[in-house]
Amino acid sequence: MGSRRERSGMASMSEDLVANIVGRLPAVSFASAACVCKSWRRVCSQVLSRPKLASALSLNPSATIALQEVVDKVLSQPIFPHFAIVHAAQGFSLAVALRYIGRKLGARTPVIVSRDAGIIGIDAATNEVKEVEWEDDSEDEVIEINRNHGIVLTVGFVPGLKVDCIPLVRLAEGTAMVDKFIMDIREYSTSISGCAAPVGLIMFGNESADIKYAVEKLGNAMPVETAIVGDERGTCLYRTVNDLRNVHGSQECYTDAVALVFAKERNSSPAVGEIRFHVVLSDGVSVVGPRYRAVSVRTRDDVTWLTARREGQTEVLDGESILNEIYDEMDNRVEYPELYIRVTKRRKHAIGAEKAKLITSLSFHLVHRGDEEYLYVNGASIKTGDYFQFYYADPAAAVASCNEVSTSLRSLNLGCNSKSSYQAAGSAGNADKAEVFGGLMFACCGRGAAFFGRPNVDSSPFVENFPGAPLAGIFCGGEIGCCSMRSGDQGSRGGSSTHHCCHVYSTVYLVMSYTPAPSGTTLRC
Repeated sequence: MGSRRERSGMASMSEDLVANIVGRLPAVSFASAACVCKSWRRVCSQVLSRPKLASALSLNPSATIALQEVVDKVLSQPIFPHFAIVHAAQGFSLAVALRYIGRKLGARTPVIVSRDAGIIGIDAATNEVKEVEWEDDSEDEVIEINRNHGIVLTVGFVPGLKVDCIPLVRLAEGTAMVDKFIMDIREYSTSISGCAAPVGLIMFGNESADIKYAVEKLGNAMPVETAIVGDERGTCLYRTVNDLRNVHGSQECYTDAVALVFAKERNSSPAVGEIRFHVVLSDGVSVVGPRYRAVSVRTRDDVTWLTARREGQTEVLDGESILNEIYDEMDNRVEYPELYIRVTKRRKHAIGAEKAKLITSLSFHLVHRGDEEYLYVNGASIKTGDYFQFYYADPAAAVASCNEVSTSLRSLNLGCNSKSSYQAAGSAGNADKAEVFGGLMFACCGRGAAFFGRPNVDSSPFVENFPGAPLAGIFCGGEIGCCSMRSGDQGSRGGSSTHHCCHVYSTVYLVMSYTPAPSGTTLRC
């Protein structure tokens, strides 16, 4: 009898009152409330009808406390977790963090946990944006053991999209199964949306693998509308929704990389609105010297030995002669320059049984040294006849590029140029306006305060344009960015047949925006 009265009392509560109650609940309690009955689920869907990115950073020297702090902060407000990304310092066990976050978010949430060279995010205690780079203590016994600590957790709710992790697998004693990786992504997207191209991909490579070729081939296989960002070299673990894809720890194969794939749901309600991913690149290198063409090319232990000619000339130059020309061109602008060559490659690519296509791509290779025989550069994919040009890390160019990124982001004109407008998103006054609901950054580990001479330069373009919007990121060992917007360039990679997805001394920004459905469209529950 008492339970009947309780049910009657619940049913008699107005939806406005229920919305007021559940809107104050932390995420776990909010998810439980949505399971009470259909009417409560409808109310919860209205409370959390727009996409949401929740993120927090903790620098607590205790790994256990830091992990608890970011989880408590991120789950302190209502959110349905569709995916989670964790970046942690050396003091964290990635496996422990993966299990802990997995338990908190539920078995149906894909999770990626990575370790890189530093973290970017909003401090859970102070709400300040921080860029934190960790020091390499492998050769310095003076560095305190707890100096390299910190963690950032990002959880996303993206209605209208489905998300899962798809690995790039390498068989034991074999090569990476790149074609299968791309076909798995296409098949997953097709199963969700009916379209082989997903909305976006966030990719994380493992430091023991060179995934440049895989990234280039993936970029060639996807249309310009698919945003591709990530980190070439880190350490990562993952958990997928589909247990058959959880291959890490297997003795038969290894995971060279994993991609978090965002595919649009085919049967989502018209009232859900549209989520878009915008990719912007800040360059940090400047070109120097003429173009060269590789003449003789040898490869040993992932290092290429080459000689070359200046474009338009016949004399074959050794490594020492080439570098002397470049140093003369630089005229002591940089005392100890970190040099790269950017190689233009024309290669035939095919996915599975498809007909091969001739694709032009660009890739950077670190210059090791030059002697009276060869120029020695990192990587093993250069061929005789490839053209290349030298680049050097340039803080002045990076600052100018950050300013151009800020202008590019401003040109999005998404109606989220103040903290109050972000916090008011979803109110009646902003019902039909597009808004930025969060962003991710992938910055080169060579950038940061030491590179620029002051802190937080890389995060400033996002923070200045979208104050109050969640931001998270990492300092990584190779930035992936197939860019729909480029600093100083309003074009896209669709306007050129040349693909460039792997960068050096750059920062790649993934900006997530949402455009609500037209007024009057009702949400199906």
